[in-house]
Amino acid sequence: MENNKSVVWPQGILISLIALCGSLSLGLIMPINQSTSEIQTQSTINTINDTGVKTGTQKRLKQFKTVMLASWQQQATLKGISYTIPSRFQGVIINQAKLPPNDKVIALTFDDGPWPSYTAQVLNVLRENNIKATFFVVGQNLKNYPNLAKQVVAEGHVIGNHTWHHWYHFFNQQAAAFEIDHTSELISQVTGAKTTLFRPPGGILHNGLASYAKNNKYTVVMWSADSVDYNRPNASTLTSRVLKQAKPGGIVLMHDGGGNRSHTVAALPQIISKLKQQGYRFVTIPELLQLQDKNYKLIANTKKQMPQ
Repeated sequence: MENNKSVVWPQGILISLIALCGSLSLGLIMPINQSTSEIQTQSTINTINDTGVKTGTQKRLKQFKTVMLASWQQQATLKGISYTIPSRFQGVIINQAKLPPNDKVIALTFDDGPWPSYTAQVLNVLRENNIKATFFVVGQNLKNYPNLAKQVVAEGHVIGNHTWHHWYHFFNQQAAAFEIDHTSELISQVTGAKTTLFRPPGGILHNGLASYAKNNKYTVVMWSADSVDYNRPNASTLTSRVLKQAKPGGIVLMHDGGGNRSHTVAALPQIISKLKQQGYRFVTIPELLQLQDKNYKLIANTKKQMPQ
């Protein structure tokens, strides 16, 4: 909408605006709860997306959605969203969680975003299936497309660090610090989320980045199932590849950015559907690590109670 023009809001939208403003004001005095605050934001955004209105009203609602995300970001920044990573996983490299075979949970992860079109399409599929995932973002993409990152976090997904430039060469400590810390700082500024999850570009562990991350208590998150979607296989091949590698506690690597990801978007509903048929449920990386930590503690307590 152009500047210096008055806006006449329909009565229904004014009522919604007043109600939302009241909700946001109340949120400022309440502790943030990721499971409720983000779900409320997601629900409101979805309502806006699904509302059938005239073109002029759609434009106003789109602008209102942007304002609402900005308000959510301000609250998140003030209160601070942080992901609970058990201490045993701080400063270590993980490829998957070690869980009992019957504990069929799996984590979907997406790299190289945020990216125009594809990040939003991935979010739509996840929303339709009521699934939360983990997104490892590239700093310079985050700078260029901040609203997509805000939406990722606002819809309840977890965000991680994938360096600023996504380069593969060797980094001295100062360069590694810039790549990782600068990205984490921007993640916090844009989304309000403080993350200690790091994934090295290309999965390279010996070029200075992973060492810096480990020394600074980042959890270096690798994967156990590689979709190889960067080679752009068709959706059927992508789906088959993920299913063959799926296992309890597994971490699936896919991409929402870095190029044309239409095949990934096409395969994602099939991957989710077939994994659900096999009894899998989907968790974020922090949730996956919490499950492993809980399992470790349970085993330790059981051993203590066993007769000597």
